[in-house]
Amino acid sequence: MVARPRRPSRKEPARRARRPATDPRPSVRAASIRESVRHGEVRDLGPLLIALSDPVPGVRETAAVALGLLKDSRACTTLATALHDPEPTVRAATAEALGAIGRPASRGVLEEALTDPEPNVRAKAALALASFADPRSIPMLDATIDDPVAAVRQAVAIALGRIGPAAAFLSLERLLKDPVDRVRREAVFGIGRSAAPEHLAAVRAFLRDPARRVRVAAAVVAGRQRDRESVPVLLDLLTKPDTWEKPAVLVALGRIGDPAAMSALLSWAEHPAHWVRVCAVHALGDLGAAGGHAMVLRHLHDPYWSVRGAAAVALGSVGSPDDLRALLESLRDDHPWVRRGATYALGRLGLSEAAPRLREELLDPVAEVKLAAIWALGNLRDDGARDDLVRLLYQVRPPEEGEAAPPPDAENRLSTDAESRLFDAVVQALGRLTHGVPDPLIQRSLVDARDRLSDEELDRLARLPLPEVRVDQPTPTLRSLFETAIPSLADDEDAG
Repeated sequence: MVARPRRPSRKEPARRARRPATDPRPSVRAASIRESVRHGEVRDLGPLLIALSDPVPGVRETAAVALGLLKDSRACTTLATALHDPEPTVRAATAEALGAIGRPASRGVLEEALTDPEPNVRAKAALALASFADPRSIPMLDATIDDPVAAVRQAVAIALGRIGPAAAFLSLERLLKDPVDRVRREAVFGIGRSAAPEHLAAVRAFLRDPARRVRVAAAVVAGRQRDRESVPVLLDLLTKPDTWEKPAVLVALGRIGDPAAMSALLSWAEHPAHWVRVCAVHALGDLGAAGGHAMVLRHLHDPYWSVRGAAAVALGSVGSPDDLRALLESLRDDHPWVRRGATYALGRLGLSEAAPRLREELLDPVAEVKLAAIWALGNLRDDGARDDLVRLLYQVRPPEEGEAAPPPDAENRLSTDAESRLFDAVVQALGRLTHGVPDPLIQRSLVDARDRLSDEELDRLARLPLPEVRVDQPTPTLRSLFETAIPSLADDEDAG
């Protein structure tokens, strides 16, 4: 197995130099592969492909995992051969690597691996096929539904769910009858990808499943699809003694948005468990009804930061200009999640009086708060905000390809990719400030920023603040953000 990535020390170059891939010790050869991939030093796939034939299974497995991390389609032919390796761990790692690379031509060999004698290999092959989501794989996946190992059936349910109920409903329906709850849960999620009435009806029945994890899955689907017919059953689940399923039920009721849930949400917002209160307050915000305003406002002073943060976010939906003072007070909260929520709320409510204070949040050391401030200022008309955002556009950098979230903060327990979203958020915010009111300063700064980017960088998907993320809408590219901000850029593209 590949070790967890770690921070290299100052002695790392010397240590790597003592670990050649040709060392007679297998552990050193495997370590050489891990380190070369970890530090981005692979320039030639040749040594990794050769390592797939190493006499030691651990080295072959490490090589397969490394090729999957590199996602280079040139390795697929050699990996397909490695699917017949005598060692099960190597075959499993190879199937996972082929799925990570995602080359459609690998579908056939992965379907053959569904008949492998080793259960882990069959499960990895099914999960790899999930990445293709190709309806042509349904017959082979369907033949594996009765596999004696539950982990394999669970992987098959995930793969069929990715393909979608429109093509795989009959197979997923069979998995709904599986005796193992985690298999039924994945089948529920798979069918729940569709909003068709017959598919929602099939999922709705599992709100009464004897297993909690299946009921939770059905509640999550009901919320995602805003299935109003599930509201009576969801309200009934709130009367049951199982507290652990309540968060999913409360969030689902909020997303569905049926006013009939108001009294229940108000009641659960006073629950002694803070993690239940968080979900109830979030749901009141999603419901957006004025009846939840007093409860949400009260929870701005909850002893738990997670509840205060949820209340601040919810106030952006149920609040009014009269809540300006309360939200400004929340900007002084010790926890960044509360300041972040209050910042988003001020932007949603369009409270221009808060602009001077929000500009101070652009200096917050926590990237999530800064990201929220950028988004909020993009919704407000303020000359000072314009100048600060233009200045910030020249300071933040676009995210690099594959850039991951930083490690969690030890004090605040936050781990997000907000830092990599700042540049795109500034571009979008400045574009909003120019709508209907052309601003030479903004236009000049956006043109300068765009000219510094390559076509590859412009054509990647934009990384936007949370309020702009829509699961039911396609994500715009960074190029389209610039063209929306300055329509003349799109005209120049068309002319070219």
